[in-house]
Amino acid sequence: MPDNKFEIKKVLVINFGGIGDQILFLPTLKAIKEIYENASITFITEPRSKSIKDLVSYIDEIIICDIKTGNKYFKALKLLFDIRKGKYDIVFSCGGSQFVSVLLFLTDIKNRIGYNSGKLSKFLLTKAVKLNKQQYAADMYYDLVRHLKPDDEILPEIELPQDYENQARDIINPQDKQVILMHPGVSKLSLQKNIIKFWDVKSWSDLIVDLSNDNKYKTVLCGGPDDKDIIDKIEAKLSIADFNKDNYLNLYGRTKNILQLAGLIKASDLLVCVDSAPMHIAVGLNKKLISLFGPTDEKKLLPSNNSNFVAVTNKYSASCRPCLWDKRQASCERLKCLNINYLDVLKQITSTLY
Repeated sequence: MPDNKFEIKKVLVINFGGIGDQILFLPTLKAIKEIYENASITFITEPRSKSIKDLVSYIDEIIICDIKTGNKYFKALKLLFDIRKGKYDIVFSCGGSQFVSVLLFLTDIKNRIGYNSGKLSKFLLTKAVKLNKQQYAADMYYDLVRHLKPDDEILPEIELPQDYENQARDIINPQDKQVILMHPGVSKLSLQKNIIKFWDVKSWSDLIVDLSNDNKYKTVLCGGPDDKDIIDKIEAKLSIADFNKDNYLNLYGRTKNILQLAGLIKASDLLVCVDSAPMHIAVGLNKKLISLFGPTDEKKLLPSNNSNFVAVTNKYSASCRPCLWDKRQASCERLKCLNINYLDVLKQITSTLY
């Protein structure tokens, strides 16, 4: 490690993954900026996560690398060439394979921090950090810098300009009602990988009907381009339902970027969603959240020490969940874990909002 933090002028940080992974990584990024306050930070990530730069002020440059498609070896070589050209003083990487330590060694960066993936990583890295996956993912990432800046309370923080919340509040027009924002979708990539995390359409529509019939609440449905199918199916159910439509608003298609979505979440009193990027945005905004979990592990994806964030699971299938990622890499065919009774969710909502 460098003897003097003031020697560090250019920091490189590498984290591949979806936008949720990047939000979980924010406490680590923020700590790096605080440690090397006079340095510039360059962040390397995937195309699907480039909007992370819009959520914080301390990423100076972002490099997009689609390392997971096409000729991966050619792209890795090109990335290596670009990194060497950047002449960075220190690099942090969250990859857990031995290939990562080899790549970092070949960058010719003097200070290389990554996870301990075996004997080779101990030799090739200047600091090989123990990888502990059995904890909240933000804490797992923060282990990369904990030896430099100890911290026991890790929570992602998103910097949202006030204008986005104000615009969202004008659109919602809550009229003294508590606003419950619902985001039912998951990423198209997760579906392509057979990672099934969504709740059934009937449960979403039944929940919206019951909440909309209670004059204390205004229910707002939202989603992005990947969510069109489930939004259309929910709307089809609602079109034949008898409920107070004055307390319901469909804002699908109104959010054109991640900041507008964050504005909706910030302007609402509660977000109800599944394990997805909006869940992590709510955490980053410290907004009340109820998230439905099936095969994934809420203990690794939600902070355990904050009552704002509530995980709802199928209490009758606890014996087989969670199974992703420790036991399997794709969802099973039964998916009993996602048979969550909407009345359990309704009870949790009313309890959370009093």
